[in-house]
Amino acid sequence: MPGAVALIVAAGRGARFGAGADGTAKQYRRLGGRPLLARAVQAFAEAEGIDAVRVVIHDDDRALYDDAVGHMDLLAPVVGGATRQDSVRLGLESLADDGFQTVLIHDAVRPLVDAGVIARVLAALATHAGAVPALAAVDSLARAADGIVTDIVPRDALWRAQTPQGFAFAAILAAHRDAQDQGQGDFSDDAAVATWAGLEVAVVAGSEDNLKITTEDDLARAERLLAAAGGYRLGQGFDVHAFGPEGSGPLRLGGIDLPFDRGLGGHSDADAVLHAVTDAILGALAEGDIGSHFPPGDPAWKDADSARFLGFARDRLGARGGRVSHVDVTIICERPKIAPHRDDMRRRLAELLETETDRISIKATTTEGLGALGKGDGIAAQAAVTVFFEGPAR
Repeated sequence: MPGAVALIVAAGRGARFGAGADGTAKQYRRLGGRPLLARAVQAFAEAEGIDAVRVVIHDDDRALYDDAVGHMDLLAPVVGGATRQDSVRLGLESLADDGFQTVLIHDAVRPLVDAGVIARVLAALATHAGAVPALAAVDSLARAADGIVTDIVPRDALWRAQTPQGFAFAAILAAHRDAQDQGQGDFSDDAAVATWAGLEVAVVAGSEDNLKITTEDDLARAERLLAAAGGYRLGQGFDVHAFGPEGSGPLRLGGIDLPFDRGLGGHSDADAVLHAVTDAILGALAEGDIGSHFPPGDPAWKDADSARFLGFARDRLGARGGRVSHVDVTIICERPKIAPHRDDMRRRLAELLETETDRISIKATTTEGLGALGKGDGIAAQAAVTVFFEGPAR
């Protein structure tokens, strides 16, 4: 019988935060190169004691959802309602027949929730109908009207509630149903629904890092927390290939085909740019080079698309807790002209590395006629890749 399910609430529009420049809701804004939702979901997908994860989304956001977490093994998303309370109830109703004993309800815009908070909430549910992570209020609290203080509120016994808020599944579903039936729709969170329904809700220790992204300042603070917890590494790579005979084109470079009458010779597709970037990532991981993973004499890699090699390096980086922060590529050749194709290469590299185009730099230069490259005999590429690890590299 399934035990605990995590319900991630991601149906809001984030009016106080404001959408991104492209109109994206805040749960899909990026923190450290990844959507807030992806970070929140991953925390529960990897947490011990969580058997399944479901996300409640806005009806307009399915494509964004698929892009953010579609690669993860999750229950199918459900569409939320007009308010957070409606969205939670609809999420609970979608799970009503699945036999879960407990549920942890979490806001997608708390992307830095850690395993300790999740574990403490789960442990409290062994003896209580509900549990809420919270931080004791340490500042003086003032009540004000029209900008004028009217009262100082004693902070004794006051707590700042966070999520995930955990509950016995049947009890919180019944509480939400009763609240709907009685027209009680103004509760600030699920703990408020639970206490209104008479459930005992315990307080467990929250985390200062488990902040809710409400403003741009919150997002900047979260970026600082990530940077402080992790570290950077730099890798570099170099590759060179000679041109094949006349008519062997098109030329594969930077993951795209250039209209040139001579291709590059090599065992695979000889994409010097992708080979250099692959070696740079493997170098940052101290995991050898491209040839140690894909031997050039192996017939399995004959004429292979070099995107496969780069995908392997990208996935190895992700498995060890890292991500690409920046890529700087220099292409060295006399011909063809690289400038007309630079932006297409940047977009293709960003796609292959699952990052943003503005993190990809591609430049071109010549050897001023010196050497084999100066004679137009081939193309070389060198790459510097900065990778970031959120905590110690695994």
